[in-house]
Amino acid sequence: MSAASAVQKAIFLKLSGDAALTSLIGPGGVHDHLQARSHRPCISIAGIESLDASTASEAGEEHLITLHVLTGEGGGRTAEQIAARVRALLYDAPLVLSGVALVSILHRRTKISRDAKAKGHVAEMVFRAVTE
Repeated sequence: MSAASAVQKAIFLKLSGDAALTSLIGPGGVHDHLQARSHRPCISIAGIESLDASTASEAGEEHLITLHVLTGEGGGRTAEQIAARVRALLYDAPLVLSGVALVSILHRRTKISRDAKAKGHVAEMVFRAVTE
């Protein structure tokens, strides 16, 4: 399993296993791939960009993970609440990865905007994880 796959799996398990987050998005509201039709609100792991972060003595990778929080009509406040919970769950979390070690995972940014097509809101969240 690649480091990026291990990070994705750990994030999926962390988010889908949290009762407080499930109360905000409902059961089955975390997706690790794009869904053609999913209920809203939901969270999807939209993408992972991996870059070499090796040092002279250690092999490593930097991963920029993009999460999308999707809400239904008039869901700006809901998007903010879900994004805050996701941030609390993932920021510097001690995620257990298969085959690699997590050095850190930190929140980089969140942008909440209107999704006119779906008549809701999207919170695009980016986290930076470093693995060895």
